[in-house]
Amino acid sequence: MFLKEWKAKMEKTYDVVIIGSGMAGLVAANIMAREGKSVCVLEKNNQYGGNLQTFVRERTIFDTGVHYLGGLSEGQNLYRYFDYLNILDGLVFKKLDEDGFDIITFDGDETEYPHAQGYENFSRSLIAQFPEDEKGIRSYCDKLHKICNKFPLYNLEAGKPHQNDAEIFQLTAKAYIESITNNEKLRSVLAGSNLLYAGDPDKTPLYVHALSINSYIESSYRCADGGSQITKLLIRRLKENGGEAYKHQEVIDFECIDKKIISVTTKKGEVVKGDLFISNIEPKTTLKMVGPEHFRKSYNTRIQGLENTISAFSIHLVLKPKTFKYINKNYYHYKDPNNVWRCHEYTQDSWPETYMVSMGVRKNQDEWADQLTSITYMRYEEVAQWEDTFNTVAQKNHRGQTYEQFKNKKTEIFIKELEKKFLNIRECIQSVYTSTPLSYRDYIGCNKGSMYGYVKDANSPLMSFISPRTKIANLYFTGQGLNMHGILGVTISGVVTCSEILGGEYLLNKILDTEVEKKQNEQVL
Repeated sequence: MFLKEWKAKMEKTYDVVIIGSGMAGLVAANIMAREGKSVCVLEKNNQYGGNLQTFVRERTIFDTGVHYLGGLSEGQNLYRYFDYLNILDGLVFKKLDEDGFDIITFDGDETEYPHAQGYENFSRSLIAQFPEDEKGIRSYCDKLHKICNKFPLYNLEAGKPHQNDAEIFQLTAKAYIESITNNEKLRSVLAGSNLLYAGDPDKTPLYVHALSINSYIESSYRCADGGSQITKLLIRRLKENGGEAYKHQEVIDFECIDKKIISVTTKKGEVVKGDLFISNIEPKTTLKMVGPEHFRKSYNTRIQGLENTISAFSIHLVLKPKTFKYINKNYYHYKDPNNVWRCHEYTQDSWPETYMVSMGVRKNQDEWADQLTSITYMRYEEVAQWEDTFNTVAQKNHRGQTYEQFKNKKTEIFIKELEKKFLNIRECIQSVYTSTPLSYRDYIGCNKGSMYGYVKDANSPLMSFISPRTKIANLYFTGQGLNMHGILGVTISGVVTCSEILGGEYLLNKILDTEVEKKQNEQVL
C-alpha cells in the first residue's frame, strides 16, 4: 500500500522540494507550507533534524549536536521564532544555572570563572573576580549589544546587515578582547567558550563571537530528553499544514535543464519533481550533485575552496545509577590559560588541549545524572584513512579493528584529562560511546565532519558569504553554510532563504503579525 501511495505522490510536482531536514530546512518547510505551498522534505537518515538528532544507548538519550540553546526566555529572539513556528507549547526545557551557565576553568587554577545569565549578572560576576577591569567588562557587554543590533533578523527587525561596517566584519574577536583589558586571565575567560564557534585567533570576526555568545548570556536552556523534540514538533506542524516528509530518501542527483532544476533523484531511484528546490545540504555537495558545468567557474571554485571549520571528537558516557550528581551548567576547560585560541593546533602529545562538558537533562530530573558528554577538537586528517567507509542507521559499514583501536586510544587519553577536573568520573562510568569526524560527516552530512560550516575570515569577509540564491533560478541554499551556525543561526537561515522567495518585508510582517495576534488572543482569554 505504501509503495502505491509513494508512487502516486511522486507523479505530482511539488511547489517546494527541500533536500535535507536539518533545522534550517524544517523551518523553511514550515514557512512555505504555512503560505499554502505544497512541500516535500527528503531526508537520507533514519531521523529528521540534522544536529537535532538524538541517539539512545542503554535507555539513555544523548544529543548529537545541540547541548544547550540561548534566547529562549519570553520576548527573546529564539523564543519569538519558535512562537511563530507554533512549537513552544510542546517543548520542555530546563533553564541552566543563572549564576553560571558556562564555567571557564584552567589547569593549575582552582578558581571557576562563570558566564552568568543576564548582562547585569554577567558583568557583576566577572567584576567580582576582576574588580580592576570593570570598565573593560562593561565595554565588552555594550559592544556585544551594539553588534547584535546591526543584524536585523537576529532581532526580528527589517533591514539588511551592515556589511560595509569594517569593525564588525574585519576586526577579529581576539583583537577586540585584547583591546579592552591587559589582564591575560580575563581575556581567556571572555574567550573561554570559543569552542562554540571554533574560534581562530587570526580569522574569527568579532561578529561571530558576538552573535554566538549574546543569546546565551540573555538566557540558556537545555532540552529535556534531547533536542529531537524540536524536530518532532516541526514535522508535526509541517504535516498539519499539508507538507510531507520522507526519511531514507537520500538525494543523489539533480536534473538541471536550461538553468532550471526539474527534479531530484534519490538513492532508491525515486524521482521527485518540483518548481522550487531548497538545499539544506552543504553547498559544496549541492554544487557537485547539480554539476559544476551549470555554474560559473569562478563561483564553483570559490565555494569548493572554502575552508571548513575543524571537526570534533566526543565521548558520551552512560553513568552508573546514583554515582554522579547532575550539573546544571557547562564546563569549558583549558590546559593552558594563555592558549585558549589555538587549541585546534594541538599535537598528538598535547591533545586534548581543551574540552567542553555538558549533561543531558530528563523531564523528571532528580539530583543524579545518567549521562555526560564531552567534546574536543579533532582534525579530519586523523580519520582520513577510513573516509571510504560509511556508518549510519540506514547504512552499516564496519570501519575495522584499527578504527576501533584508534577510538579506544583517544577515549582513554580523554578520560584521563576529565579525571583531573572530575576526580571520581572513571568509577562512575557504566559505558562509553564515541563520535569522530566521520560520525558527524555521515549523520549530519557536513563536509569532513565540519562542526560549524565554513570558516568566517575577518581578513576576507566576503569570501565566505554565500547567498541563498544561486544562478539557477529555482535553486536555493539554506543552513549553517550561509550565515551562522547553532539553532538560532540556522533558524534565521531558514527565514533568510524564504525571504528571498517570498519577500523579506512580507515574511517579517507575517511573523510579527502572528506575534501580535497571539498576544491579543491571550488578552481576550
